[in-house]
Amino acid sequence: MADLKRTPLYPLYAAHPEVRCIDFGGWELPVQFSGIQKEHDAVRQRAGLFDVSHMGEFKVTGLFAERFLQLLTTNDVTKLADGQAQYSLMCYPDGGVVDDLLVYRITADQFMVVVNASNIDKDYEWMRSHLIGDVLLENISDQLALLALQGPSAAAVMAAAGAGTDVLELPPFRFAPSTSLAGVDALVSRTGYTGEDGFEIYVQADRAGDVWKRLLTAGEPLGLIPSGLGARDTLRFEARLPLYGQELSNTITPLEAGVSFFVKLDKEVFIGREALVKQKEDGLSRKLVGIELIDRGIPRSHYPVYANGTLIGTVTTGTQSPTLKRNLGLALIDANFAALGTELTVEIRGKQLKAKVIKTPFYKRLPKE
Repeated sequence: MADLKRTPLYPLYAAHPEVRCIDFGGWELPVQFSGIQKEHDAVRQRAGLFDVSHMGEFKVTGLFAERFLQLLTTNDVTKLADGQAQYSLMCYPDGGVVDDLLVYRITADQFMVVVNASNIDKDYEWMRSHLIGDVLLENISDQLALLALQGPSAAAVMAAAGAGTDVLELPPFRFAPSTSLAGVDALVSRTGYTGEDGFEIYVQADRAGDVWKRLLTAGEPLGLIPSGLGARDTLRFEARLPLYGQELSNTITPLEAGVSFFVKLDKEVFIGREALVKQKEDGLSRKLVGIELIDRGIPRSHYPVYANGTLIGTVTTGTQSPTLKRNLGLALIDANFAALGTELTVEIRGKQLKAKVIKTPFYKRLPKE
């Protein structure tokens, strides 16, 4: 894997003898440090620390920065206050998804946009081709590293690592634009991709190791362990958080993927709005649903889904849920068969196995008492 990109934290992986790295979209990244089940359970019950420095970050500045992002994204950027983040999407004119992303408002004329690693170049060119007025777009992905600390003990770990009240008292989707952690200046947000409480920590690439080591040392008595992409995927799947390339793509719209809450069709204009308005008015022909295998088998991505012997869609993501111990999947299917309880079959190695449509998310953390 000599030609693959590596994050600034790659040299620290060697401290974990059981680590296993894979090629993930051109990056050499850890699929696990000590085992997917162990890491998944740690995040659900205590805390896990992820290296997600392969993600992309763009700086958007200038007098028309907000107007520019309002044109490109489906959510309403004008609702953001300084220090607030927002999940959103960029769409093509036909409603297909360019990417899903986070928008951070630092000030009225300064934003940070966080995109998926596999889409960095494509997203940058898409945004650059739609620049308006006084807007400067800068790709700062190589300058930053990103750590994700996730789990019910995340706040306790941050406190043990010396985080201040500006971080510990952050509500969800709020961030501290400049705070000190392990003696390193960081942007820290109360966000994540696991269905649990947590923080995402943006630091200069050359200081990421200091923060990583400090968090692991401070968090060890609290059960914190380093966690890889395998657990990250099973965690986000149980919480029904979409993955670009599976639940979202240039041929799957946000409405079909079930993330319409983040599409504000009452905005005057954004790229893709007309197509999405029409799709909503006409009614969806496809929907993303949760399924559970009744017969013994595990649904996997791209497996065909049938109803009454007719092909109606495909599985986008599937696995045996590490938390629930049930064989579950997300599937994009004909909307006529999307009602809860509908009986389906999934083709696995040439066999038709019984399944049914079930409610999502499969897992939802309990509110704090």
